[in-house]
Amino acid sequence: MRISGIAGMAWASGPLAGRRCQGAVVAAVVTCSAVLASAVGGPPAPPSPAPRLAWHPCVPGGRFDCATAKVPLDYRNPGGRTIELALVKRKATGPGRRIGTLFFNPGGPGGPGTVQMPQNYAFFPREVRERFDIVSWDPRGIGSSTAVNCFASRKEADAWAASKPAGLPVGEAQRAAWFVAYRDLARRCERRDPALLRHVSTADTARDLDGLRRAVGEPRLTYLGTSYGTILGATYANLFPGRVRAMVLDSNIDPQAWTNHASDAAPRLTTFLRMGSDRGAAAVLDRFLALCGSATSAGCAFSAGSPKATREKFDRLMRRLRAHPAGEWTYGRTVGDVVSSLYVVRPGWTDLAGRLQSLWQGRTPKPPPAPPEQPVPRPNPYTGEEQAGAVVCGESPNPRAPGAYRALEEAAAVRAGDAGRYWTWATAGCTSWPAGAAERYRGPWNRPTPHPVLVVGTRYDPATPYADAQALAGELADARLLTHDGYGHTELINPSACVKDHESRYLIDGTLPPAGTTCRQDRPPFAAPEPSGGGATGGGPRPP
Repeated sequence: MRISGIAGMAWASGPLAGRRCQGAVVAAVVTCSAVLASAVGGPPAPPSPAPRLAWHPCVPGGRFDCATAKVPLDYRNPGGRTIELALVKRKATGPGRRIGTLFFNPGGPGGPGTVQMPQNYAFFPREVRERFDIVSWDPRGIGSSTAVNCFASRKEADAWAASKPAGLPVGEAQRAAWFVAYRDLARRCERRDPALLRHVSTADTARDLDGLRRAVGEPRLTYLGTSYGTILGATYANLFPGRVRAMVLDSNIDPQAWTNHASDAAPRLTTFLRMGSDRGAAAVLDRFLALCGSATSAGCAFSAGSPKATREKFDRLMRRLRAHPAGEWTYGRTVGDVVSSLYVVRPGWTDLAGRLQSLWQGRTPKPPPAPPEQPVPRPNPYTGEEQAGAVVCGESPNPRAPGAYRALEEAAAVRAGDAGRYWTWATAGCTSWPAGAAERYRGPWNRPTPHPVLVVGTRYDPATPYADAQALAGELADARLLTHDGYGHTELINPSACVKDHESRYLIDGTLPPAGTTCRQDRPPFAAPEPSGGGATGGGPRPP
């Protein structure tokens, strides 16, 4: 249930903190309609004082500062139990020209901002780094904050992970093992801290964000959210519409898909099938194989000399792995690796092609390298699947009957192939999740904000499809859609100089790109670098 964020967002897939699963919505989010509690409504929560922040260097001599905030577990009982939030900050590099603070959420849910903001700091536009302090945090329930952790040790958590198939289950025995493992996880989580499980919703985190805004002295919020961070941003903008200064939402979730149209009826589809993540990932995989096949084997190791031949080669490899796994590289693990590796074009696509070629040749591929450790006190906090699951399963409806998933998988495979199977199982852990969110926001999504919201959607996104960006832009009261004509999950780490120019102008002085603006990715896959420029229609070569 690792979600990058939706970075990545699949319980079934790879590392959250790594750049290749930024923020994988898309990793996977989980939900349980039968246990969902009351929606946000009625009288507002009693006010609570802004947390106090004592910033200090994260490590001696480092450029990032850290702090800890105490916030109420339950905002309707602000005098009750408190929890801690871990924060990180990089001060504006042009202090004489500083505008204020930009808050950043890297997605997930489950993305530890204290790690991922330093990890991706260089991807922020230079002008933004000059003019803003950039602050991120591990949301409640995640990482180095008061975290959902259903195991007594890492060894115990690793043993649980090894008890179920990697990636997705294949066959009746593996499907049974899958559900047994998640029932075991649910029991463990219910025993450890049931109160915390009910108070890690997006609405809770939006209230935390408003407290952090007040803590740094900002009258209004300036915000950049990627992947799951877009639904967090949209929730904030509708809970606190008068407090939005500027908001960039990159790689978006359709709020109607997230909430199942705010319906109390049992959901027919999973969160990600409603979002269209299966179709989006299938389209990106098809482009990966076509572009790889159009390159030489020197440019793409898996190339078979043409798009058609490369697609056929991939299909043969998947069939072979279903029947004869290459050691630990089962069909399920390989499909999970393929989808999560599509998130970051460089170097993700080139590295993925090398692993597929190794499997084709009967060799065990080397796993992707771990990202370098960041200069923070806990560069590798625990980010187990239950952290994402507590958010997704607590608020986004998914089918509760285990027997529903086999039919959903086959239907998704018809329309989206291997990617359809992957995204179907991404939230199957929600079938036994023990707790629903005490507070969840289900709309409306069109409360007017003082300034428009800038929505950035990538044409070929394997986790949060472009259609979701169009949907979110249409739901918000006042939003401008900026199209990123490229590949990967989030423009932030699959950059376009054109997009970053527009983001900088918007964040600094509120200037929106002209309606209908399209920007090109700086460096498309499997192509030599070419000069890139700015302008309303983007710089760099247009993806084929």
